[in-house]
Amino acid sequence: MVNCEEKEPEPAASDTNSPTHRPEEQNNPQVPEEKQDEANFGHTETELKRLLQDLGLEQYYREKLSLSKILEIDEKTISDEPVKCKSDIPWYFLKKLMMVNVTARNAKCTSVGESNCDDVSDTMELNLNELLDSSDTGDRLNPLDIITALFLCSDGFVQQEMALKMSMCQFSVPLLLPNCDTVQCTLMLWAMRDIVKKYRPQYLLQSKGFIEERIVHSQLPMISFVRLGKCSLSKSEILNKLLSSQQYHDTFVHHNMECGDSPRKISNGLTEITWYLPCGNKNMDIFAEPVAIANLHGDIASFETQYSFLCQTSAAVFVFFDNLDSGCELLMNQNPEAQIFLVGNQNKNLNVSTLKEVATKLGLTKKNIIIKTKQKNDADFVKSLRESANDVVGNVKTKMSVEQMADVAHELGILVDEDSPECQAGKQKADAITEDIHDILMYKEDQLPLQGDIWKELTSLEKEEFRLKKVGSENIEQYKSDLQKQKKELRKKQNSHDMSPAMSCFIDAISRSGTERCYFLKWMRMNLDNVSCLKLSALREKYKEKCNNSENKDEIKEIDRQLSKSSLGIEHFFREMGQIYEASISLPETDPYHKQLQHLPKLCAQLLLDGFPLELVDGDASNIPLRWVSDVLSQLNDLVSPKNKMMVVTVLGVQSTGKSTLLNTMFGVQFAVSSGRCTRGAFMLLIKVNEELKEKLKCDFMVIIDTEGLKSPELAQLDNSHEHDNELATLVVGLSDITIINIAMENSTEMKDILQIVVHAFLRMKEVGKKPKCQFVHQNVSDVSAHEKNLRDRKLLLQQLNEMTQAAAKMEKKEENKSFTDVMEYNPDTGNCYVPGLWNGNPPMAPVNAGYSEAVYELKKNIIHVLGESKASANNILEFREWMESLWNAVKHENFIFSFRNSLVADAYMRLCTEFNKWEWEFKKEMYTWVTKAETRISNFGTVAATSETCDMTELLTQLKSEAVSVLSEWETKLLHNLTEYFKQTEGHVYLVERYREDFANSAKSLRREMESSVINQLTAGIDIRRGMKELDEIKKNHTTEIEKAVCELIDECRKKKVEMTETELDKEFDKMWNETLTRLSFSELKTLDVFNSVSHCLWTNLSHKGSHACELLSEKRLVDCGLKPFTCTERWYNKCWNWLKSKDAANAGQRLADSIISACKDVIGKKLDRKSNFHDTYIQEILHVIDERLNNASMNADIDFEVSLKQHICGSAARQFQKMHEDFIQENDPYRCLMSNKEKFRTDFKDVFSKRDQCQKKAEEFTKKCLKSAVADFVNRLLGPDIIDEMLRKEHFSTRMSFQYYLLLDLLSKNDFNQYLDYIRSYEDYVKSWIFDQTVKHFSGGAATPQFEKRHLQSSINSINDAIKKTKTKHVGNLKTFVKGICKELGDKLVISQNALNGFLFLNNVDVEPFAHSLTVCLTEMADALKEEFEEKDIRVKLENLHLKPENVLFNRVIGCGKLCPFCAVPCEAGGKDHSEHFASLHRSQGFGTCRWDKTGKLAFEICTSLVVSNSRFNCGYSGGFHPFKTYSEIFPDWKITPDGSFQASDYWKYVITKYNTEFAKVFDAKPADIPEPWKGITESQAKASLQVSFSTKRDK
Repeated sequence: MVNCEEKEPEPAASDTNSPTHRPEEQNNPQVPEEKQDEANFGHTETELKRLLQDLGLEQYYREKLSLSKILEIDEKTISDEPVKCKSDIPWYFLKKLMMVNVTARNAKCTSVGESNCDDVSDTMELNLNELLDSSDTGDRLNPLDIITALFLCSDGFVQQEMALKMSMCQFSVPLLLPNCDTVQCTLMLWAMRDIVKKYRPQYLLQSKGFIEERIVHSQLPMISFVRLGKCSLSKSEILNKLLSSQQYHDTFVHHNMECGDSPRKISNGLTEITWYLPCGNKNMDIFAEPVAIANLHGDIASFETQYSFLCQTSAAVFVFFDNLDSGCELLMNQNPEAQIFLVGNQNKNLNVSTLKEVATKLGLTKKNIIIKTKQKNDADFVKSLRESANDVVGNVKTKMSVEQMADVAHELGILVDEDSPECQAGKQKADAITEDIHDILMYKEDQLPLQGDIWKELTSLEKEEFRLKKVGSENIEQYKSDLQKQKKELRKKQNSHDMSPAMSCFIDAISRSGTERCYFLKWMRMNLDNVSCLKLSALREKYKEKCNNSENKDEIKEIDRQLSKSSLGIEHFFREMGQIYEASISLPETDPYHKQLQHLPKLCAQLLLDGFPLELVDGDASNIPLRWVSDVLSQLNDLVSPKNKMMVVTVLGVQSTGKSTLLNTMFGVQFAVSSGRCTRGAFMLLIKVNEELKEKLKCDFMVIIDTEGLKSPELAQLDNSHEHDNELATLVVGLSDITIINIAMENSTEMKDILQIVVHAFLRMKEVGKKPKCQFVHQNVSDVSAHEKNLRDRKLLLQQLNEMTQAAAKMEKKEENKSFTDVMEYNPDTGNCYVPGLWNGNPPMAPVNAGYSEAVYELKKNIIHVLGESKASANNILEFREWMESLWNAVKHENFIFSFRNSLVADAYMRLCTEFNKWEWEFKKEMYTWVTKAETRISNFGTVAATSETCDMTELLTQLKSEAVSVLSEWETKLLHNLTEYFKQTEGHVYLVERYREDFANSAKSLRREMESSVINQLTAGIDIRRGMKELDEIKKNHTTEIEKAVCELIDECRKKKVEMTETELDKEFDKMWNETLTRLSFSELKTLDVFNSVSHCLWTNLSHKGSHACELLSEKRLVDCGLKPFTCTERWYNKCWNWLKSKDAANAGQRLADSIISACKDVIGKKLDRKSNFHDTYIQEILHVIDERLNNASMNADIDFEVSLKQHICGSAARQFQKMHEDFIQENDPYRCLMSNKEKFRTDFKDVFSKRDQCQKKAEEFTKKCLKSAVADFVNRLLGPDIIDEMLRKEHFSTRMSFQYYLLLDLLSKNDFNQYLDYIRSYEDYVKSWIFDQTVKHFSGGAATPQFEKRHLQSSINSINDAIKKTKTKHVGNLKTFVKGICKELGDKLVISQNALNGFLFLNNVDVEPFAHSLTVCLTEMADALKEEFEEKDIRVKLENLHLKPENVLFNRVIGCGKLCPFCAVPCEAGGKDHSEHFASLHRSQGFGTCRWDKTGKLAFEICTSLVVSNSRFNCGYSGGFHPFKTYSEIFPDWKITPDGSFQASDYWKYVITKYNTEFAKVFDAKPADIPEPWKGITESQAKASLQVSFSTKRDK
């Protein structure tokens, strides 16, 4: 309140020592107070307008303040800044009041009326006049004016909330509110409707019973206190003393309170009411029975209507006066039903004769007159007032409820707030529904039938679908289909019920306009609470009676059941609405009933926005009506988008520890805490975040979730209570951004139980990628040193939490979690809040403890700060919905961690995979480019094009290796940096995939290792091959030089003859010279390598560590005899490897593994053969590495016999092909053959030189055709592969492994071809490679993409050649040989020019440089045109087959990943990166696709992994020792995660396929057709397609 010092009149001398003396009541001594009241009254409208302007409330006088406005979270909510101006005061009051803070009325405006400390310190003189003359600025505001202003500016719901919170603070509440505009007052009946009080009158003392009812219904005597004229006694302060027993409390505002002495501007005529309620303790109770106390502010002479109202409704009226002279007539003219008590103060104004006259006329006795004499102190005076009041209460005849006072109000022309049309319409509709409730149980069965046993049965079936506990020996898929049928039948049963009259009325009422709907829902809630309260009270009494007789155990149990079922709240009607909607959704879309009810979710969404809670978890059935809640949230999203971000705060704790009260106090909301009904299930409520705070919190709404108490006594009798608690805790922790763990300090046993549940929930969240935050709230800790004293307790708590984390981790099989902080963000110092007890004293008269409110306020500030600091981005409404659905589906499984599946996590993972794949390809492409350049340098080493300064090949290899390691390290660092930066993002939910960060980091390191090994091998092989080639090049060069020398001699010799020679003569001379020269030259035969010997050595080295048996097997068979026939898996091997399978199945399994490895090795061999280079040992080492990797990735352990035989087969075949490649290489590079191939060219050159023909044009053409064209074509070919891959990677098909699988399976579905499916299943890798190749061909066929790529690289090389020509010309070289060598050197890093062709070109070449250079430039253009034409004419298939880097191989390696297959159905792993710790697939398939059949029947098995892993079925995996339950598959295959099919539609794809091709698959797999469950036969192709979208989490509309 504004602290504005006023000038106070000098008090009467006789009363200066009285603490209850009221100097402010004297006002101006010249003007009687009643005249002041009248004067003020005349200017009320002006005063009201001025005051509202000062308070900044003027706009709200017309458009009333709403609850959503005052509950909005803004800066003021979390700011401790003092009130700086008058317009801050109302908001300060509301902020404090909504948090039930008893200091709400004590606001003080710091900018006005504060003394200036500097001035005081400067002026040391004593100025008594200044001290005594306290000038009145007139700026101070009386608390009652603030309250009156706010009530006038608020709508009915805010008024109700204010009255309720004021009552909790034990403040008096307005009974009659002066309406300053119309000089009328209003009875605030509606405002008080929500106040519920509990008390124990004397007659219930023995039974320990209590009364709980709405205070407006209570028939109570009312004692009113009024003032007549001036009064030197402070009526309100005396009343406060009268009502205070153990400790003093300011119920009414009085002059000694902060700003209480400020003149009232608009609150004169305000009548307040409070209640004294006994607790049943004679020593403490002031009144033995409940009583209402009314207090009228202002002179009754000015407010006769209010006085008349009080006289007619009160049992007694106490009139405070100083002088009765002016008021005699008023007192005597009234004909009050109430007793009148005159209360005076002995002073000079007291006229005894007038007092006597009035007393006589009113027939008052001595006991009706109470005078405070000078001898009577305050305590005695208050005591005498109490005695009089007690006497009234003890002999009362008039008792009236506030509700009944409305009739009196109407008679007197007083307005009643409930008379508004909307309020009455809402009441009428609510009464129409609730007046028929006589027996709650019967009513629920008749009017709310859908949520009873049918809904509970549906819940039970839903959970059984996930858990499959009762499947027994029945076929799982058939059993699941039967459960689906039962669910449909129950939905039919629900739809057979017509909508009940109550529900029709309810839906009609909530479809009305906003205000009427809100009134209706309030009336409904109050009416239902009243009914439940009565029913529960009666049942509790009955329960108490029966408990005294221990023989009535069955009756007690029945009453107990009734107690839990007799709760009836508004949530039951919304629950029924949800079931009506869900049942209608199960009908066909064309059904009229289906269409009629489509609007229900939107209605509920609008109510959520209006501030009404939505039931998330049905506490009675322990289930979420998923479709209903999801559709409500979808509608909510439509209503608020794009402002749809939300942060979630939830509370967990033991029952009845004040969780709802904590949330109500913290956010000013109103979760149910009355009527003896504890919260059941979980409710969510929406609070808007103000624009100014949105940036900080990064959200538009705060969602508050209140939950039922854990360890509930009602549920404790049930077998699944612990499971229920775990489900609830997991759900709310999973949904929340911050969880409040509410702990009552006095109950340590229950605290441990709840912590155990909570730790499980947090552990589960960490495992699914969410690391929530939490705050521990320790209730009932009031010591100021609690935080310090509890340091030891906090350490102990953390120790217990760590122990529980370890125990929970063991149970959840995630033992790497050692401490509580591993699973969540928790700081023992800042994560604990100590809250004192709620009540300051003994209820029912105790106000809320100010310490409680302040502690909760600090908690609220801390929570908002923590949320503001959060790195995780807020979910939008649809993401929240997604979390809720996936969490609940996972919760339905017994094993949560392995069953969790969430599309948000999948999306986040997909984005991470996509990004990582981009970085990975950039790395690979960069290294490919680098290796290409390095190989060019190696190929040009020792030639005229050599660019390296070193002349030693070993030195060059060392240099290149060093460069390679440097580039590799740089890229590895870049990859890891990219990963780190990626996880710093706040968008995209990256925190959900935090647990995969290590896997991707390992994949980056693993990729670097693989690349390093590959690059070093390529460099080593290239150098070794070049070393051999260098010797050959030297020989060939020497031979060419000898021939050239001989030809030159021959030309000289022929020219000396000076005779013209014919062509024939020249040929004859040339042949003679050629033969003579060849005779002189020595041609030693090139040594041919025995490739088989080299391969054998590599194979021996590879298998040497496998033991002596492997060496024996190797020596049994020569390598040259291996690989001649197709590889066949023999019985000797598969009986050892796959001994749990039948022999035929084992043979198939072994053969499939061998075929896939042989296919992979063929690709490697083909790549080497395409290069037409020499053989190198690294080639066979690479093949052996591929075999080892594939065998390691195989689902089963391969026997050593199988491994050796397979390696011999592959290596034998490879050695044969490499031997031929080597021999072809030797032949191609044989010096004699090379020389002979150039013979005719040399002959022509000889003739041209002899005849002195111009060779410029010819030599330029020869240089471009023989030397440059093939080099340029090779250059383009090397760079085309990465371009094609880049283009294909732009397609979504190849963005991630999951996308690839989705499009591959979609394509299979569209082809509608059994053989395609068979190829896909039997030869997965071959099929995939072929599919990728076809997709690439399809993409580039008819398009201009590849010619564009080729033109770009062609132009690049032509530009390089032209640049080389220009550069070399500037060096002014002397002859053509030097000129050409200069060009080659310039191009040495880019093109590999054939040395044979170059040596042949330089033969007898002495043309002039200038004309040659010109001709060469022209020829280059012609060459470019010719190449362009070739590129355009070449078929895309031919291009792809001839590429140096095969796109299908790169893309295949990208999508095949680690190559691991599901151990049950053989689908490939889709996890990102290559070095991941956990394998998973989005879509598993029937076991029959893995050729499994049932032993006894021989029928094809159709069960799906995702169903089996939650069943009690068993599998035999041979090497791990017998049969194991599928449920514990992770013990045998710990690196595989098979997520159960949560939707039951996700696996429709393979159900459709096996149903359609059942006979064909059975025939191929030598089995009888499977017994397909009936529902599978109804799955359509479109449903199969839709199931792919579900499985691979592609975006879909709901």
